[in-house]
Amino acid sequence: MSGTQISSASVDDPRRKKLLFRAWHRGMREMDLILGPFADENIATMDGATLDHFEELMHVNDQELYQWVLGEKSVPEEWDGPLLDSIITHRRNRIG
Repeated sequence: MSGTQISSASVDDPRRKKLLFRAWHRGMREMDLILGPFADENIATMDGATLDHFEELMHVNDQELYQWVLGEKSVPEEWDGPLLDSIITHRRNRIG
């Protein structure tokens, strides 16, 4: 069970389907629960540059990314920007 709230059949672009799957299958369940819902809500509307950045983010180590999202570690300059800000905000809004 992936946990995704959208059907991959409703996502026409193979790249978006792949990224949606990867967001829900990170290897660390906590990151699945952060990136999966974010991808569910945003993958369809991401522009090409944001998709590129999101795809690159999928290669970041789960533990490191988790610490950035929780604010336990500073976000490195190369990752500090609108995409990660959106992910962090999305997580905060989901937990109340």
